[in-house]
Amino acid sequence: MSDQKSLIELKDICKEFITDEVTTKVLHHLNCVINKGEFVAIMGPSGSGKSTLMHILSFLDRPTCGQYFFEGQDTSDFDDGKLAALRNKKIGFVFQSFNLLPRTTVLDNVILPLEYNGAKDKKSAAIAALKSVGLEHRLDHFSNQLSGGEKQRVAIARALVNEPEVIFADEPTGNLDSKSGAQVMEILQDLNERGKTIILVTHEQYTAAVARRILKILDGEIVSDQLVKERVNIKDGLIK
Repeated sequence: MSDQKSLIELKDICKEFITDEVTTKVLHHLNCVINKGEFVAIMGPSGSGKSTLMHILSFLDRPTCGQYFFEGQDTSDFDDGKLAALRNKKIGFVFQSFNLLPRTTVLDNVILPLEYNGAKDKKSAAIAALKSVGLEHRLDHFSNQLSGGEKQRVAIARALVNEPEVIFADEPTGNLDSKSGAQVMEILQDLNERGKTIILVTHEQYTAAVARRILKILDGEIVSDQLVKERVNIKDGLIK
């Protein structure tokens, strides 16, 4: 039985893809534990396997071999429906490309995840999430009327609205200027300070320095797993 104190535990995880009878091995026997409340950055060059790992961790994909424990439960035998329910209830997503619905209001974009879980007071929950990212004044604006930084903050509010156990942020500053990127990372850092588990995928060292721990992946293997010794605190103005 997996350690109940861990949020995520990977045991001997592998992933391979088969295309036209050609097998490509992407992840090789990964072992890792992430505890509740951590802020972990996953780093690696393009093609290293970091996005594949995030897809497995967030139940968007399944490993080819190994065991994935989430909150002490072995998810290996979960069917697609159970994984989808787990993903909707426990996981929040923030993507580089925002993935907001165009010509739809900010409020309706944030309400969307609540349509699938039977929540009663959807509007109040969405407004509270938007307040947490400083965008309550944009409720009735359409998503295509927002700046890039505002779009990403809406995406964070949408990720928060279900009160997930963990937020996955995949290159969340990749399409932003430095000032907007710093604002987004400050929000993620503040969420972590309040106890939210954050898993960040990035190739940028200065972005990863906001985290508390960095996993480095190369050629599908974890080559380094270290705590951040000199953590950047964005509120102190250390990210330009």
